[in-house]
Amino acid sequence: MSPGTPPATVPPPPVEQVDADVARALIEDIGSGDVTASLLPDGDDVAYLLCKEDAVVCGRPWFDTCHRALDQGVRIDWRVREGDSVAAGTVLATLAGRSRALVTAERTALNFLQTLSGTATTTAAHVDAVRGTGTRILDTRKTLPGLRVAQKYAVRVGGGDNHRMGLYDTVMLKENHVRAFGSVAAAIAQARARHPALPLVVEVETLAQLRDALEAGCDRVLIDDFAPGQRREAVRIARDAPFHGRIPLEVSGSVDLEGLRAIAADGVDFVSIGALTKHVRAIDLSMKLGPPPEG
Repeated sequence: MSPGTPPATVPPPPVEQVDADVARALIEDIGSGDVTASLLPDGDDVAYLLCKEDAVVCGRPWFDTCHRALDQGVRIDWRVREGDSVAAGTVLATLAGRSRALVTAERTALNFLQTLSGTATTTAAHVDAVRGTGTRILDTRKTLPGLRVAQKYAVRVGGGDNHRMGLYDTVMLKENHVRAFGSVAAAIAQARARHPALPLVVEVETLAQLRDALEAGCDRVLIDDFAPGQRREAVRIARDAPFHGRIPLEVSGSVDLEGLRAIAADGVDFVSIGALTKHVRAIDLSMKLGPPPEG
């Protein structure tokens, strides 16, 4: 996401999911009680949230819920929107509430915000790399355990799209299915017979399998680890007669940011990238008691 670009309209995450994530995380951190915060006088205090590097902000619902779980009267005044691109040194928000609750909620709230902002920031960089090509960036199921909904939301905030949420909402045929049923066409037939209402994605390893998948029909074909020349031939086959581009192509496997633009330029419809959610580098954030510095 380029600096100054307004965030896309992304539906908020389910409230019940955010509540569950936060409840689990606070139990993990607080346990039987915050013995360190108990040393502080529990009066009214203020704090500010600082972003120490360029980032796409994501995770406000989790941050807010962490603080409100411990102090229902806390006031959180955000200076940026969810999905905004911010520069290092930006004060993201100010808070006013009970001092012990502010300190106790701090780390858990920051853990959510820094992790999800990291996912959104990484996604935005990949989206920028293919801007203008028509190629869309997809995530995968390679998410942090227990945070799939949160991370996939962060991918959307960063401008990417979600692949399947889990094993239940899309049929994805791979080499094991082809081996079990004898051919791509036979595997597709079995999938359509058993799950006719679900989207069907077929992974192929050769151009011959690609033709089989296009002829049998599916919702998307995943060309995995194709060499550049083979990938371009796959695009030509899918776009030419008799298929005429009706079934989109997805690239997966060994994709990095440096080579992403060249892959998109070949004309593929989607690129799925596990690193968006798997190789998470948290954004450097801090929350400090007291008013924010002036200027």
